[in-house]
Amino acid sequence: MAEFIAGLPKIELHVHIEGTLEPELKFALAERNGIRLPYPDVAAMRKAYAFDDLASFLACYYEGMGVLQTAEDFADLARAYCRRAHAQNVRYAEIFFDPQAHTSRGVPFDVVMRGLRTGLLEARREYGLQAQLIMCFLRDLSADYAMATLVDSLRYREWIVGVGLDSDERGNPPVKFTEVFKRARAEGFQLTMHCDVDQQDSTEHIRQCIETIGVDRIDHGINVVEDDGLCAKLEHTGIGLTCCPISNRYVTGSLKGPEIKLLLDRGIRVTINSDDPAYFPGYVGDNLLAFHDAVDLTATDVVTLQRNAIEIAWLPLATKHELAAGLEEYAR
Repeated sequence: MAEFIAGLPKIELHVHIEGTLEPELKFALAERNGIRLPYPDVAAMRKAYAFDDLASFLACYYEGMGVLQTAEDFADLARAYCRRAHAQNVRYAEIFFDPQAHTSRGVPFDVVMRGLRTGLLEARREYGLQAQLIMCFLRDLSADYAMATLVDSLRYREWIVGVGLDSDERGNPPVKFTEVFKRARAEGFQLTMHCDVDQQDSTEHIRQCIETIGVDRIDHGINVVEDDGLCAKLEHTGIGLTCCPISNRYVTGSLKGPEIKLLLDRGIRVTINSDDPAYFPGYVGDNLLAFHDAVDLTATDVVTLQRNAIEIAWLPLATKHELAAGLEEYAR
């Protein structure tokens, strides 16, 4: 099964580009930009990644972004992720980025966009890896700031496939951003939102995503398993979940393997992804293998996870058919 998963053509729908900033690249960018990091070396930095909940992870996550200053920095970040993704046979990726985490510290939106776009285009030419960007709003900031960011992003509309919502969920329900996402839908963006694992009011937030916001899919969302009615709605609508087992283990103490498998067996479109692999060590192939080790997946299960990802990806039908054909050929 390890060999089967390694060779499997993969789709990744939940990865934060800032969460792929490995310590080695962080040190290189810090040196380039004259920034002194609070760790003597890579080993000490990795040792400091001792998270036990979402809040402790986010504190370290945002602190580490300070080394990203120039368009070339963002291009290097995108190149590094694509290189690792290609090594794990990722054929297509939808990648989150957090513009507010950069504009709030004085890095212009244009710098972020030009850098990421350059890195992704180079990866397409070098590896044949297709990728699209999803712009996330930070839910612990104001809805007005999110709306201003949305309006600012319209300059780059053709470079951004959808919008999402991430960061600290406590006291920041989906409905806080109803008008922002209504405007985003009107502008033609696809919609997704994080409903992180085992948060306060998790199932209520999932309900708001489905019934009030009208999302196209939900990131994480595993707590839907606690509400049979919501599960039925996911089955009926075809809304998919982008699950991330290894990050679950870091912030909740559990991969949530049995819960994800239960949803998979029910026919809900669950997918497996890497989230923030520089902080929760493991890229998408590693997450698939960890999930298999937890619940003993069959080869059919593994292929179904990739079929689900193709079905809920924000791609033209012709591209989906091409990806599906490659998957079925490998499965045969």
